[in-house]
Amino acid sequence: MASSLRKHRKVLRLICSGMFLNHAAHETGMSWNGVRHVYRRYGGPPLQVGRSRGSLATTPDFTRPAGPHRGLSYTERVRIMIGLDFGVSKAEMARRIGRHRSIITRELARNTGPNGDYNADIAHAWAAHRARRPRTFKLKDHPLCRQISDWIEDGWSPKLISRMLKFMYPDDPSRQVSHETIYQCLYVQTRGSLRADLARRLSTRRTKRKPRNRVERRGKPYEDAFKISERPAEAADRAVPGYWEGDLIVGAKCGSAIGTLVERATRFTILLHLPDDHGADAVASAMITAMSELPEHLRRTVTWDRGVEMASHERIRMALGSPVYFCDPHKPWQRGTNENTNRLLRHWFEKGTDLSVHDAAELKRVQDLAVSTRGSNRLGQ
Repeated sequence: MASSLRKHRKVLRLICSGMFLNHAAHETGMSWNGVRHVYRRYGGPPLQVGRSRGSLATTPDFTRPAGPHRGLSYTERVRIMIGLDFGVSKAEMARRIGRHRSIITRELARNTGPNGDYNADIAHAWAAHRARRPRTFKLKDHPLCRQISDWIEDGWSPKLISRMLKFMYPDDPSRQVSHETIYQCLYVQTRGSLRADLARRLSTRRTKRKPRNRVERRGKPYEDAFKISERPAEAADRAVPGYWEGDLIVGAKCGSAIGTLVERATRFTILLHLPDDHGADAVASAMITAMSELPEHLRRTVTWDRGVEMASHERIRMALGSPVYFCDPHKPWQRGTNENTNRLLRHWFEKGTDLSVHDAAELKRVQDLAVSTRGSNRLGQ
């Protein structure tokens, strides 16, 4: 098994270095079909067909140095692959290579092959393939241009158009465009096939984009989200169940965290298991999984603080049918039920400790224990 894995990795290294498939077969003593089968099994990027039976169109740069603001280097990808061989956690791999663990999570999600294995050479080849320039602009002579133009004429915003296309064509990425692509098409005359005068149909009526610095964008991540003042009035008197408040309990080591959800009327509490990552995607997935088990009338709304972990709130709303409301800036006490519950939960999850050591079974035990020690499910009373 080990010798077979070594041979497979040698084959992939030769192909990803730019070698033709038949030359790689001769070098490793395998048949051409065997080499092609290994390459397909690990899900490598498309090959260009030639007289020598196929090779990569773009050869990756294996010597590119690493850096905190650069993409992963080949050396870092090799260390990730070796870490997986030895069962090292994502958090530990991130610590060893000096990256945030969310980068490891995205790298594995993006470059793990169809066989479920991650290979550093294939991952590096895909990175080079995706970075090829120049790219064809998506709205250049595209059939969507007519539909997008009609929507803009009717007063639709680019962001609304982008969301509508995702809703209409969920399984066809070729018929989906981001709002940024539409803006570029409107404001850069050399890009796309939309009429330049359509920009005057937008709500701003601007003929060119207004520059915004990074600080301004970072300061208002939820300016279009629901505010807590818009939450239904019946949530305030706790007479009707189904109104939840949530937040994260954060540990010290490796930035570990546990998600908490508390129902305002009953104080029933759900703990979200976030073993490797508490970014927006991980929190959204854990919340959707946990709350999907509840009846629809018991998941009316969710109220959260303005942390970046809730950046995927639209995904949560669409999956659960529960709108997410946000507290006013710097006012976490507006979701006081959850704040008080988190304070009580610190009895089991002390500050300054590594919370990643608590598995899903342990979190369930704490939920049940918190209920039994109070004689009811009104955790936080």
